[in-house]
Amino acid sequence: MRSSGTRLRRAPWLHVSPLVETSAARLWSFRRYSASCGLLLLPAIVWNVAFASFLPPAFQPAEFWRNIPNVLAFSENTLRVAVFVLPFCMPLRLNTQRERTGILVFAAGSVLYFASWLALIAFPASSWATSAVGFLAPAYTPIVWLFGLALLGGRLFWGHIYRWWVYLVLALLFDLSHVSHAFIVYSRNYPA
Repeated sequence: MRSSGTRLRRAPWLHVSPLVETSAARLWSFRRYSASCGLLLLPAIVWNVAFASFLPPAFQPAEFWRNIPNVLAFSENTLRVAVFVLPFCMPLRLNTQRERTGILVFAAGSVLYFASWLALIAFPASSWATSAVGFLAPAYTPIVWLFGLALLGGRLFWGHIYRWWVYLVLALLFDLSHVSHAFIVYSRNYPA
C-alpha cells in the first residue's frame, strides 16, 4: 500500500509520446461531450429542414417573417440560439427520477410537435389548420419537449451554479416569443 505522499511512476521501459497522450486526452474529452442533451434536438432540426417547405404558404419564410417587429424577431432568434445551444452543454443522463421523467416528457412532446406539423401539411385547408389552435400548434407544442429537456438537463458539463429551471425559463421566453410571432402571422392571414 502506498502512502498519500508518494507518486506512482511510469515504468522506464514504457514510453508514450506527448502527442499520443494529448490525442488520447482530446478523444476522452470529445467522448465526454458527445453524450449531451443536444443530441435529442437533432430529429427536430432535421424535421424542420426536411418538411418546412411542405407547410402552408403562411409558414414560408417570406410570408412568415414579413412585417414582424424587430424587437420580437431579435428576441425570438436570440432565445432560439440559447435554447438550441445550451442542451449541447448538458450531459444526457437518466440516473434520477427527474431525468427519466424528462425523457418521457420529451418523447411525448416530440410526438405532439411532429403531429402538429403533419396535420398542417396533410390538411392545410381544414378547419383545424385555419383555426388559431391548429395554426399555432407548431409554435406552442415545442414547450412540452423543451420542458422535457429542462428536466433532463439538470446540470452543465462544467460549473455548479446552473439549475434545471434556468433552461425552462429560457424555453418559456422563447416559446412565448415564437407563439407571439406565429399569432401575428395567423392574424394577418386569417383575419377575424
